[in-house]
Amino acid sequence: MTTVNDAIVVPPVISDMVQPTGILHPDGTYCPEGALWRRHRPISTEPERPAEIVQKVQGRWLWGGVLWAHFGHFLVESTARLWALAHLDRPIDGVLFVPKRPAVGEQIRGFHTEFLGLMHKDLPIRVVADPSQVEELVVPGQGFGLGEIIAGTPNYRNAIHSSFARDIRPNGPDKLYISRSKLGLGKGGLLGEEMLETYLAAEGYQIYHPQDHSLSDQLARYKAAKKVIAADGSALHLYAMVGRPDQKVAMIQRRQSSAHTLLTDNVRHFCKCDPLVIGALRMEWVPVDKQRSSRLSFGELNHAVIGRELREGGFITGGKDWPVLSEEERAKLLDEKGIKRDRFVESPDFERERIHMVRTARRARRAAREAERAAREAT
Repeated sequence: MTTVNDAIVVPPVISDMVQPTGILHPDGTYCPEGALWRRHRPISTEPERPAEIVQKVQGRWLWGGVLWAHFGHFLVESTARLWALAHLDRPIDGVLFVPKRPAVGEQIRGFHTEFLGLMHKDLPIRVVADPSQVEELVVPGQGFGLGEIIAGTPNYRNAIHSSFARDIRPNGPDKLYISRSKLGLGKGGLLGEEMLETYLAAEGYQIYHPQDHSLSDQLARYKAAKKVIAADGSALHLYAMVGRPDQKVAMIQRRQSSAHTLLTDNVRHFCKCDPLVIGALRMEWVPVDKQRSSRLSFGELNHAVIGRELREGGFITGGKDWPVLSEEERAKLLDEKGIKRDRFVESPDFERERIHMVRTARRARRAAREAERAAREAT
């Protein structure tokens, strides 16, 4: 940690992944300890000294960094400095952020406040959307994020395990499926997830939609469950903060992306367990004008593969006869969800693989017929 007196806090003025924003010393020199890093580069870079200081913030504040409105990025990147709450030598007036998106301004969402309350009671959040001078700003190093630091620094993990949600008691069923089906395909959903939910409900799993519940309720369910299955997504970042080695966790991939490896590493390092990762996409649907895996694409599940792997992993007792979607069922689902073929197409990677498999099967059948004919002629 470092402390900057009369710190100049410069919020972003452009809405982009990489933004000039952060902390300057009173003489205008940059405070690099306040930057947000993602993988191998900072995505908040040195800003110019503002021509005007719009407001002065009195008191002693902890630098929180960039405040994300996106739940997953908030968990991983906006909480990254809260480990310092356990290491302060004097009280602070609150945690100070800049907004990720300038248009959001000083808006604070409910889950922002609830999360901080689960970490440290009665500690205010303040967002500065205009250039400001802060009387005293404590700047901790980044303890969590996307990249190798997804494992969390020891200080960050220790703070989460010792302080976060410690008053939340386990409450919920032994078997939990964390669903994305209510979010819609436009937010990284899965084609055929409702059918998967039917199969899992028959195996005794409660189908849980975390966005419909408070953080406290989510954490109580995650603490109580002995077996957790989830479509890969932000909910697993929250689960990892309270998960234990004795719990079994399975993650179902929703697209062809390396993002799931970060989730896997997050769960592994925080919970001290190896989650079962199931890659069971029959197809990935991608936008016509952006034909690659992204947050806009969505996966189509192969239920037969999921059933087999969950059974082998000890999550279910059945699963031997879970069928894949028929062409008619697939077309009906796409129509019900408003997915038009002129907007989404089959992923070129999956299409090539499917064509390869069809050709391989055709060659195998031809070879079998020729072998059978040769055997007849030999007799």
